[in-house]
Amino acid sequence: MNCQTLSCPVTFQSAAATNQAFTSSGTMNITSCPITYYGRKYDKVYVAFSANRFAVCFNGLYKPGIKNDCILMSGGTADRGDLAVLSKEIPTGSGVHKLLPNLKNAGKCVNVIPLKDGQQSDVSVVYKTNTTVKDPNICSTVTCDVSGVATAVSDCGPMERCRGNGRCILNSVCTVTGSTIIDFIGRGQSVSDRCGYTLLKPSSIPGFRVLGIFQERRRRDVSFLDRVILQLDGEGIQVSLEQGGRVQLNNTVLTLNATAQVVHGVELSRDQTGVTAKISASNYTVSVLFDGDTTLIHMTGPRGAAVHGLCGNSSRTLNEDRVSEHSSTDCKTKYNDAADNTINCNGSMKWCKLLTQAPFAACNMYIDPEPFITACTQTLCKYPPADGLKCQFLEAYARACKHLSNVTAKDWRSKTSCCKPVLCQDKFCSEHEFCGEDGNSRETRCLCRATFASKYKPTSSFGEPIVCKNKSASVTLANCLLEDEGIDYSVLHLNDGDCKAEMDNLTHMVTFSFNSSNTCGTVIMANKSQVIYKNTIMSQNVSMIDPIIRHGPVHIDFSCYYSQPEMLLIFLLSSSVNQQMTSGEFNYNLTMRAYTSADRLKAIKSSTDIGLNARLWVELKTNGLDEKMVAVVTDSCWATNQPSPNGSLRHDLIINGCPNPTDPTVKMEENGLGTSNYFSFNTFQFSGKTGEVYLHCRVLLCVLQANTCTPSCSQSHRRRRSAMPKYVDENPGFITLAWTH
Repeated sequence: MNCQTLSCPVTFQSAAATNQAFTSSGTMNITSCPITYYGRKYDKVYVAFSANRFAVCFNGLYKPGIKNDCILMSGGTADRGDLAVLSKEIPTGSGVHKLLPNLKNAGKCVNVIPLKDGQQSDVSVVYKTNTTVKDPNICSTVTCDVSGVATAVSDCGPMERCRGNGRCILNSVCTVTGSTIIDFIGRGQSVSDRCGYTLLKPSSIPGFRVLGIFQERRRRDVSFLDRVILQLDGEGIQVSLEQGGRVQLNNTVLTLNATAQVVHGVELSRDQTGVTAKISASNYTVSVLFDGDTTLIHMTGPRGAAVHGLCGNSSRTLNEDRVSEHSSTDCKTKYNDAADNTINCNGSMKWCKLLTQAPFAACNMYIDPEPFITACTQTLCKYPPADGLKCQFLEAYARACKHLSNVTAKDWRSKTSCCKPVLCQDKFCSEHEFCGEDGNSRETRCLCRATFASKYKPTSSFGEPIVCKNKSASVTLANCLLEDEGIDYSVLHLNDGDCKAEMDNLTHMVTFSFNSSNTCGTVIMANKSQVIYKNTIMSQNVSMIDPIIRHGPVHIDFSCYYSQPEMLLIFLLSSSVNQQMTSGEFNYNLTMRAYTSADRLKAIKSSTDIGLNARLWVELKTNGLDEKMVAVVTDSCWATNQPSPNGSLRHDLIINGCPNPTDPTVKMEENGLGTSNYFSFNTFQFSGKTGEVYLHCRVLLCVLQANTCTPSCSQSHRRRRSAMPKYVDENPGFITLAWTH
């Protein structure tokens, strides 16, 4: 007997003298005919059988999942000849017939022998030594050398899988998680900016693209996949998959559930794992799953199709696949935030390498774990392990394995203490927010993105500067900044407790405002240069409702003001003067016009001939003041023969808001009653002088309060400073008008 060949059939059909019969599993002595297996000689084997399978093992009884180097068969006998055998396990239905993890690796020659139980098939391959054969089951050319070591070269491309009978098909997955894209052939590359990119553009589905939009979260220098967009260019259709399971079709929000609905040829569904979009054309199918953090793109179809984009087998750079219409002008701006000293990088590396251990090891022969480990390590060594990020990379790997090979990393959550994530289902966040875990409650809410928050946190502010315009004032705060401090915007109000904030449902900005119709308890006061409107954002007194509080009382003062008029000199003859006053963002106009009739309908022009002792009406009028709160007071008016209000020759017309008692032609009307007033007098010329006469008026603003803005002018026209309005500003401005005869 030539013991280098197996001429002793191993059967269980009879119990001849040269055979050993078994009624159950046991050990078989083969000293008389030892077997050489991978260069090692065995004189004892372990035999196990059942109704539908037979196993001969060299290092112990066969047990599923235990690597005891077995020949596993479904009935029949072991073949004659020198044997090179490797036993592994692959689930049935995976459609995977290949050498794993790489067909070119020596000693990894495998094939599939399906069993009847439908649950799991055992993999073994038997090749004759010193031969080269084509194995259609694994679509490979296999060389088995004299030492029993097999080497195989696959006929399938890097994105293809063997379906048996020498047939290769396109069947691959691309995973985008965090800032890393792991393409169809297992290469990883990281996105460091906040731009949009083409992930997939298959030539087999014309006009179809999958885009990935990246944004920052808690740090400005670490980006994450924020949303996925499916474009059907031919029809102008855009489907946006977003955090919280939100799906928009051309900016219209769709309502989805687990039952797929077809929208423009795209099947859309949503369940607890996320949103799935599927499109099929020309025997190709692309499915996109997005859970708000990770997207998995699975493409199947005939071999040979060109696949472009960052997921495809392409040498294009990130810049070439950047999508300008989904990238802001500053999306490439680089930031370098301070390092987080709480991060344990060594611990993160150890955590990420769990992907090489059980139960993930069952996937290692189908999906290379290294790109996922690299993505996990690079992120967790720089970014805090918040928002379920530690488990995100493990889940991304397990999900890719399940989609591609139908292998499940059994009980990986319990073995890694990764609870199912609290998804942000149905939680909509604005452009400057993302959905994440609250550091205190551990519940999910909309948090401020780091770039947005960086505008406010250095000054400890909660939002935008106050806006003062159109007789109203408003202040807008970011709700995410308020919630960072544990402040519920709904308990805030102005001085008037009924004046609460309104939230914009798209931006999540909250606005407090008051106007002339509803002052909301605004306090109005004057100082030497301004009339000030002041209000306060405060929290309601909750001591009578809740016995405890977890944040201090809120007290945010804000104010708008009108500046008093500034002096304006007019050197040329003109019938009117128009001066724009700016006070923060409270703007108003002050105009002085002259008329020759009491109805003040037609202002005089520069060509109008004005004679001596002619009656002239002068109106001072404002536009843009709050007429319910502020009045205009003409404090004094006088004429000079020079442009300067301090000319050597002077004649007073209005003194302390009242007509000059020495000039009986002067009459004052409506002074201090509203936002305009006027007076009249007879024109004159300075004795011995010719040329222009310059009229100067001192105008001020007054806070209306119990009619205190109206000057008290006695019949005797006595000049009394005490008769002036109590709330008048003491630093008014001037406005000047000139006329000539």
